[in-house]
Amino acid sequence: MSAPDPRSTCMIGVAQSVVRPADGDSPEPLAIWEQVVRAAAADSGGRGVLEAIDSFNVVHCQSWQYDDPAARLAERLGVDCRHGHYSGMGGTTPQLLVQHLADVIASGDIELGVIVGAEALATKRRMKKDGRRPEWSHLAADRNPYPFEDPFHPAEVAHQVFQAWLTFPVWDVARRAHLEVAPDDYARAIGELMAPMSEVAAANPYAWFPEAHTAEALATPTADNRLVGYPYTKREVAVMDIDQGAAVIVASHAKADELGVPRERRVYLRGWCYASDPLYLAEREDLWRSAAMAGAGAEALRAAAVGIDDVAHLDLYSCFASSLHFAADALGLTLGADRVPTVTGGLPFAGGPGSNYVTHSLAAMAQVLREDVGSYGLVSGVGMHMTKHAFGVYSTTPGPIEWPDEAAVQARVEGEPVRAIRDEAVGAGNVAAYTVAHGRDGAPEWGLAIVDLPEGDRCYARVDDPGLLAQMETTEWVGADVDLATAGGVNTVRH
Repeated sequence: MSAPDPRSTCMIGVAQSVVRPADGDSPEPLAIWEQVVRAAAADSGGRGVLEAIDSFNVVHCQSWQYDDPAARLAERLGVDCRHGHYSGMGGTTPQLLVQHLADVIASGDIELGVIVGAEALATKRRMKKDGRRPEWSHLAADRNPYPFEDPFHPAEVAHQVFQAWLTFPVWDVARRAHLEVAPDDYARAIGELMAPMSEVAAANPYAWFPEAHTAEALATPTADNRLVGYPYTKREVAVMDIDQGAAVIVASHAKADELGVPRERRVYLRGWCYASDPLYLAEREDLWRSAAMAGAGAEALRAAAVGIDDVAHLDLYSCFASSLHFAADALGLTLGADRVPTVTGGLPFAGGPGSNYVTHSLAAMAQVLREDVGSYGLVSGVGMHMTKHAFGVYSTTPGPIEWPDEAAVQARVEGEPVRAIRDEAVGAGNVAAYTVAHGRDGAPEWGLAIVDLPEGDRCYARVDDPGLLAQMETTEWVGADVDLATAGGVNTVRH
């Protein structure tokens, strides 16, 4: 094997933390950042790693908004902040930060960077319930709690198409109908997909819910496992109110040598790619698949010079079953007990700390690959409403730097057909996909349908009739002919 390229990018140190409710209140996020960065530096086995950090990259924090996150972290560490970056929101963020560091490392602008994030959302929720307020440091004067990169479509605003537990089920319902699987069978299959994931979480010391569940227990609605957004139960969706943190230190191969990082601690970025699907839920012609996932996943594997069968370890973004299903379809995977899609346990069981989950993926994957020398691992991230997609392929084995052709991948995605979205619609339509939102008591509250219109465009529509809601959860409603009415910019299904 030839000598590694000195500019090859590798993870050299990783760390995670968790503070569960039984342990009391979590420290503030800034303190967690400091803790896990120091631990990651120690994990590297190198000398002077903290002092050598060129770039501080902090993942967006929902728990608390600091005035200058990167600079405050560097200050806590006693290190100069030569380059600082604070990310926006999104499940792709940590993998994209690794890719960014690979770019700047290859250019010679930096040699060593850290990616870190943390949330203390469980503590913050508990404080609010107890009538307490966090007294954390360096609060920003101007706060923007939801720095979304893109605006919502006016029709999505009118029909309240905001929440992930409403949008991600729509994708799975469309996929189920495409595969011609009965609703009950599909619900059982989701439980069978996620049960092995819960077993991984049970063995993960950093998991929020380190408890294994049977497929039946996951898929069956009960008083403590209510339906959230049909067909998903509470235990099958990402848990956000957690106190967790993670850090990954990334260096050039040459810098790792200089710092004395042992070869057995290094995990190399071998291939990567990012692509995005159409922004709005109803735009895609095929609601049951992701062209961007297929393109980005294939390109990341091509850049790494491996096939999916060469990948021994996976951590696919798992906020909902649809993100797993779409990724598996895109990559040509059959998931199950013999091919578990996570090394953490996934967002429903290990925990979903806002935009920082993939940092936990990377940290856990690095440890797995260190123990399985020469094997390959694949990590994915999903952003917005199944819109943004990032893939990274990793191995302890270095290889040549092969840059992905992201522009070509994106061009192919943008060549896919799209549907125009009509704000208001009256008369006949045909259901393309749907879901039913449930309240905290488990009862159905209202339904969302994406409806194909005779002219070829689409619209969103509410379903409020209790009889229709019951039909939506017991029969196949995709393909059903419906009659639409509209008032105040909101479409409704009459029958």
